Amino acid sequence: MNGKERFMAAIANQKPDHLPCQVHSWMQYYLKTYLNGMDQFEAYDFFDMDPVIYAGPEFIQDPIQMSKWEGKYHDLGVLDDGYHHWEEEIITPKGSLFHKGAFNHFTGWETEHLIKTPDDFDLWEEFNPRPVGVNWDGVRQIKDRIKDRGIVRGHYYDFGQCSPWQSFASVLFKTQDAILACYDDPSWVHHVMQSLLKRKLDVIELGGKQELDLIECGGGGGSSTVISPDMHREFCLPYDKIQIDAFHQKGAKVVYHLCGGLMPLLETVVENGTDALETMTPIDMGGDCDFEEAVRRVGDKIAFIGGFDQNKGFEKGNPALIRDMVFELFAKKPKGGFICCPSDHFFFGDPENIRAFVKAAKDCIY
Repeated sequence: MNGKERFMAAIANQKPDHLPCQVHSWMQYYLKTYLNGMDQFEAYDFFDMDPVIYAGPEFIQDPIQMSKWEGKYHDLGVLDDGYHHWEEEIITPKGSLFHKGAFNHFTGWETEHLIKTPDDFDLWEEFNPRPVGVNWDGVRQIKDRIKDRGIVRGHYYDFGQCSPWQSFASVLFKTQDAILACYDDPSWVHHVMQSLLKRKLDVIELGGKQELDLIECGGGGGSSTVISPDMHREFCLPYDKIQIDAFHQKGAKVVYHLCGGLMPLLETVVENGTDALETMTPIDMGGDCDFEEAVRRVGDKIAFIGGFDQNKGFEKGNPALIRDMVFELFAKKPKGGFICCPSDHFFFGDPENIRAFVKAAKDCIY
């Protein structure tokens, strides 16, 4: 099998020739610090790993719409907490929205969310620009470059994360306030979900045939460590099903992303129609994944991506330990349908540990 066939067989919950592996996107800090500034293509080549390139199309905007969504960004520099801070005012014809954030060498985050009230959402809903075209040229160029050695995966037009609830409750709106709104004003929350979903469906249709091999939906905000299974069933599942079906109709496979708590949600995730589930985060990393139990309950219905503890392996381990860890995971998923992958982004670790990870996966023969 070539790399693309290997990945797509696993995503279809079939047995490839050997265990596929990937990383959950290369972090710029790791590329710069440990790999002399390689890009993601060079990193995959360096480790002789089948590439899973993270990318997305260009969404073309209407200048007239953009003129009604004017961002005024202010760089606040490094403050007393040691982080680089910023703030931004979004000016619309009917009022302004504000948000703030910070970043360091590793990542960035919001410190004040853009939407704080239903009135704020009304402004966002009316004036946030909607794409008028989708340009797939960049994705096609990546596919031409890697050919059949791997796949291209990514998000497709969203509002911070990859599904309506997760974008609303993790990025646009404060998580605690979003959860309280589900009890205080559930009809408004459903209105937000429907609005976000409609916008996304319109852009899926606008894009035509999907050029991405694998689309990521979901997000950490839907995990059972954030919301209850009942809340997930009410505010995630109905919208996820429609979105995932739309992607399938355009020719793409889908992976549903839950980082943290997923065990109480396994059967619910199967209902949403996804092809695969990630990140299968183990307990030692703050998740709840019991890999063997997940295989027993839903392993014949969806594939898994993830499961590898990069803290124990890449950051603190050695090649011998990593080989044992990969083989242990492989032994728990005998049916195929598994792509071995770190359970989250990683920023540290001897490159030789990654090399051992790739070698071990190749030695896991079906």
